Amino acid sequence: MKIKTTAACIVSGAILSTSVSAEQLWSSFSLTYLNGSEYEVGDDDRQVVTVEHASGHSWGDNFFFLDRLKSSNGYTENYMELSPRLSLGRVSGRDLSFGPVKDVLLAGTWESGEGFDNYLGGVGVSLDVPGFSYFNVNLYQVNNENVDDDQQMTLTWGLPFELGSAEFLYDGFLDWSTAESDHAAEMNFTSQLKWNAGKLFGAKSPVYVGVEYAHWNNKFGIKGVDERNPSLLLKWHF
Repeated sequence: MKIKTTAACIVSGAILSTSVSAEQLWSSFSLTYLNGSEYEVGDDDRQVVTVEHASGHSWGDNFFFLDRLKSSNGYTENYMELSPRLSLGRVSGRDLSFGPVKDVLLAGTWESGEGFDNYLGGVGVSLDVPGFSYFNVNLYQVNNENVDDDQQMTLTWGLPFELGSAEFLYDGFLDWSTAESDHAAEMNFTSQLKWNAGKLFGAKSPVYVGVEYAHWNNKFGIKGVDERNPSLLLKWHF
């Protein structure tokens, strides 16, 4: 709730001051199914259904996902993130690009799970990296509800490529957060390698099959709890 209200006020003020209309430039909606057997912290075997929405606007961009996790022992839980970013270049009407940097943004994230809400705020840049459809870096100060506050760096990327007539996408994220008095430093490198099987039956939007691999050191800040988890993946874009 807090991050949504703050982001809305910032965006509203910027738009009013620069007379920029809140136009949506693009959007993407997808459903993903994952099945993995090497999870740490809790049951090893889990299935995950993810609802995901990303969009670009005249004021910046936004990303949202909701995970519904079900363990083989019957335990279920939900986890979501909402991540709006305000483009300082777009709302000011100025070209803020330099070197590989395409734009500078104010970045925020609201994380919500079973028994906690964390709020992240900071700055980000969009980078122009050859071959990548996007490459973003965000630096956050994190207000954690149940552990000491820390700092986090987040990288996200998308790399489409083709082998013959087959279309592939390699995308993912890297989260790195600092150690504090009550938790260890974390590094979560999670990526997906996907083949667009939708081309076989003429789907208008991608239907991906592939694998996700999570390489997570000190999961949830627990020293020595390292997850190495491959999962089968099916992702359907609308």
